[in-house]
Amino acid sequence: MALGPIELLVMGFPGNQFTGGILPEIERLVDNDIITLVDILLIYKDDNGDVEIVEVDQVDAGQDVAALSRFLDESNGLISEEDMEGFADALEPGSSAAALAFEHTWFKPLRDELIDSGGILLDNIRIPGLVVEEILEAVAALEDE
Repeated sequence: MALGPIELLVMGFPGNQFTGGILPEIERLVDNDIITLVDILLIYKDDNGDVEIVEVDQVDAGQDVAALSRFLDESNGLISEEDMEGFADALEPGSSAAALAFEHTWFKPLRDELIDSGGILLDNIRIPGLVVEEILEAVAALEDE
């Protein structure tokens, strides 16, 4: 079975303030076959700067973050510990992060039609929204000069 594009999203929670507020939106995306979660890892950095990297299924079931595991199709180890160590370097002490690897499931029917029509996908580029906003602001500022 061919996969759609895979994306890695790393979300930080300063002060370890994960409230579970993102869970309904993740559930909506998964339930509507927009994405399929294929790997989830968590990073905890204590106040001393010591780092712990944990698989979501190893988290205490009573914690809000453990609820992420119910959306995981099947963990496949796409996110490496080396990747997570790099993300941990960016965390302030006393913070945490969740790394979600997900398949863009919505793309699969389009990919199939592209292939069936003899086409090929030449590239797949993701530009973060904040970067686009910064570029548009810079362009607008140049036009105002």
